[in-house]
Amino acid sequence: MANDLSPLIDGAARAADPVVRGITDKQLTQPTPCAEYDVRALLNHLFHVVVGFQALAAREAADFSTTPDYLQGDWRARFGAETGKLVTAWAAPDALEGVSPGMGLPQRTVAHMVLGDLLVHGWDLARATGQDYRPDQAVLDEVRPATEDMAPMAREAGAYGEEVSVPSDATPFEKMLALTGRDPRWSPS
Repeated sequence: MANDLSPLIDGAARAADPVVRGITDKQLTQPTPCAEYDVRALLNHLFHVVVGFQALAAREAADFSTTPDYLQGDWRARFGAETGKLVTAWAAPDALEGVSPGMGLPQRTVAHMVLGDLLVHGWDLARATGQDYRPDQAVLDEVRPATEDMAPMAREAGAYGEEVSVPSDATPFEKMLALTGRDPRWSPS
């Protein structure tokens, strides 16, 4: 029996997959809302997160010290296969139990981290390449409070930028993006 977060990880992966498949080779050098990454670098980062968090689900070590180049061969289809493995890994009934030996955080927090990466980087890549992106509402409802809790630690670690100011009528997703240091109005031009 799967745990309560596995369907959400599946929903986040399903929302990101068509964006990744829709990226053309010509778009790989375009800027993204993550100033330090172009599309190619952000794709490699997201691939590395997806692969690394498969290991973390099984309480194994994951090496994030370097990022390999995953964009070889049919990387678009391989992204779908790797996210499928991620969903399977996090669907183990005990995947959310205990503390991650690799991260030193509760496994549930680690699952929220990968949910947040799929959600936010799916938007980053869609925005950078002019694609539509609709986050899964259930994923957003689950990960937004966790993102609020993790934001100070993530900023200190350099994973999030300073919070961006948004209007009071911003959507919950726009507020979450702003919390991670992204401007929801960002465009590549």
